[in-house]
Amino acid sequence: MTWLKRILVGLLLLVALLALAIWLALRASLAQLDGERTVAAFSAPAEAQRDARGYLTVTAENRLDVARALGFVHAQERFFQMDLMRRNAAGELSALVGPKALPLDKARRLHRFRHRAEMGIAALPADERAVLDAYVTGVNAGLEALGSRPPEYLLLRQSPKPWVAADTVLVAYGMYLDLQNAQGRDDLAMGLLHDAVPADWYAFLTQHSADWQAALDDSRVTAVPLPAGPLPDVLRAAKVACSDCEPRDSRILGSNNFAVAAAHGAGGRAILANDMHLDLRSPGTWFKARMKWKDGAGAHDVAGATLPGTPLLVVGSNGHVAWGFTNTTSDWADVVTLKLNASGTHYLAGGAEKPLTKAVERIEVANGDAVDYEVLESEWGPVMPQQAPKGQAYVLRWVAHDPQGMNLNLMRLETAGNVDEAVKLAAGTGVPHQNLVVADAGGRIAWTVIGAIPKRVGSEDIDRPQDWSDGRSRWQGYLSAAEQPRVVDPADGRLWTANARMVGGDALKTLGNGGYDLGARAMQIRDDLRAQDKFDEAGLLAIQLDHRALFLQHWRQLLLTQVLTPDFVAANGLAEYRAEVEKSAEAARPDAVGYLLVRSFRLEVLKQLFAPLAGLLEAQGLKLADLKIVPETPGWALIQAARPDTLPATAKSWPELLQRAVLDSRKELLDKHGSLAAATWGADNPTRMRHPLGAAVPALSGWLDQASQGMAGDAHMPRVHYQGHGQSERMVVSPGHEEQGLLVIPGGQSGHPLSPFYRADHATWLAGEALPFLPGETAHRLVLRP
Repeated sequence: MTWLKRILVGLLLLVALLALAIWLALRASLAQLDGERTVAAFSAPAEAQRDARGYLTVTAENRLDVARALGFVHAQERFFQMDLMRRNAAGELSALVGPKALPLDKARRLHRFRHRAEMGIAALPADERAVLDAYVTGVNAGLEALGSRPPEYLLLRQSPKPWVAADTVLVAYGMYLDLQNAQGRDDLAMGLLHDAVPADWYAFLTQHSADWQAALDDSRVTAVPLPAGPLPDVLRAAKVACSDCEPRDSRILGSNNFAVAAAHGAGGRAILANDMHLDLRSPGTWFKARMKWKDGAGAHDVAGATLPGTPLLVVGSNGHVAWGFTNTTSDWADVVTLKLNASGTHYLAGGAEKPLTKAVERIEVANGDAVDYEVLESEWGPVMPQQAPKGQAYVLRWVAHDPQGMNLNLMRLETAGNVDEAVKLAAGTGVPHQNLVVADAGGRIAWTVIGAIPKRVGSEDIDRPQDWSDGRSRWQGYLSAAEQPRVVDPADGRLWTANARMVGGDALKTLGNGGYDLGARAMQIRDDLRAQDKFDEAGLLAIQLDHRALFLQHWRQLLLTQVLTPDFVAANGLAEYRAEVEKSAEAARPDAVGYLLVRSFRLEVLKQLFAPLAGLLEAQGLKLADLKIVPETPGWALIQAARPDTLPATAKSWPELLQRAVLDSRKELLDKHGSLAAATWGADNPTRMRHPLGAAVPALSGWLDQASQGMAGDAHMPRVHYQGHGQSERMVVSPGHEEQGLLVIPGGQSGHPLSPFYRADHATWLAGEALPFLPGETAHRLVLRP
């Protein structure tokens, strides 16, 4: 027994020593918050101050030292996140995590973004390249200064690779992949639909909503009537059962951005609000920073949200101008039909045969052999991997592939002096296209599209694959600043964007349709802004948190007046169901059962209506979500007309289809939640902010993931949240009055689970409360000396 005890004690000591070693290694990888650090690249001492929540303030003598200091802190707090973002865009995840990432890497290599990034940075203006190089130097200095590699690399048994200039551009390309993720599949799907149904049905199915309109130019669209002919056969019965039949009202939930001019801002101030919607993860997307420096133009002081991996302020205020973004959801890619020769080596362009070029991308694989991936390219772009029914080849023409699509011109917003300067900068800025809303200290507001807008020539229908072989259809450069659509100083002193159609007429033809949101969210924001005359920051935050379910009320009325009849309720034990629909469906509250019931009923009805179409698309490797249609608009028109000849084959009558949707959706909720009382919206809509390694190592998920709770909000209301997709920041600010503004992010500033900043903002974000736009009192001060 003595020997046994000694062995046990020895084992316990070994376990304790191992735990201590792990803990020490984790502690050593924490960011340095205080003291001094020598970094040779700095031209003068710079300070990196943090408040109690980790909100960073960088003070330096010039913009280059600001970039160095920001890179230093980004690397110390968020390097693993930065690494994942560059690898995701470049198709280099397999080198970190192994062969399971190969399918994604191959999909990314189609775009050859590392090659494009290297080409792009070689052509940057000197001042942009200088800021980029300064940031890269700071990142590598911050990484090297850590006492141990970030904890994720310990788990992966990998070492982080140094940062290079192309990596910063890759991080920005990653936002293209997130925000413009159709990458040609939408045009293929629209082409398939166009060829499968009569022209009048195509127009009916693809129409913009006439019920939910909130364009900034007050343009209106009229409803396309239900065709006189019967439902086409391909929409009546599914030849292939769909695996993903759920319709989506937009491919991307997007973001909100709105502003009031001086006439409607408290104290005669223009005020801007912005909440960008993304998939939420831990750590979050954004890093709060205030940056102060001097140059020949004077002193500069900018604050807001930065993107780790890049040296620029993405959204925020410089004291003169405040700006924010939402995804335009316009059309920034075309699909070109290739006319190949018999051997498939040449294609027709401009009336002449030209050779396809071949690039071989080598994909490194951790614990495995490297894989070569072949990319064929034309003068318009890469050959797409999707194949049409007859083996037709297509090319993707995408702004992201052009030099105009990516640069660092966004940094010039940091020193813009007024609305006019900011709007003029938009055309030359290479970013994933955004609705840019700006407000200035003079009380003015404006909207435009920031990003390179292609000048399309000869194309009558850009929603489907196009034939460019004779040279008549093409992109002829990009629009100038004067040609880009804009709204400056609107008459009613209010602006709003929410991923819906913003303009009509020729401007809409220029922007195209990339899968616009239905428009109910934009309309609710517009009406909230018009509901009162004056707003302060708290009033605009209240709009960001508005979760009234105005859009869903016509479905609620349909249930109560036409579907849940006394006989149907009695025959199927639906008294509790009807009671909840009556009492708790007015808002997307976490405790609301009725909201979830109505929402689920609506989705089930639309799923039954569009399942044949989903099956048609899936048979060709596409999905219903790839289509640039909003199922709500034609679906509701079909229900209201209730014509027998437009029923899907699975239904005997319209009343039977609607009643079956009630029973099927209720059964699904009961199977999931156990009882109707437990089927609250919050139970179905939790916060899901998981660390990338939380799913891979479940035992660590409680340590790595952010706290979760049932959330208010949904897609068709200002407060967007659906199962982990939602407001990645909430910002409200008046330029020149930043001390009255607010800025809060989910999670916290740091990506290190042992950091006091890892969850610093999270409870406030969950509660819908505000934090100051500017950093608080300094709690930590790090001096970076040359």
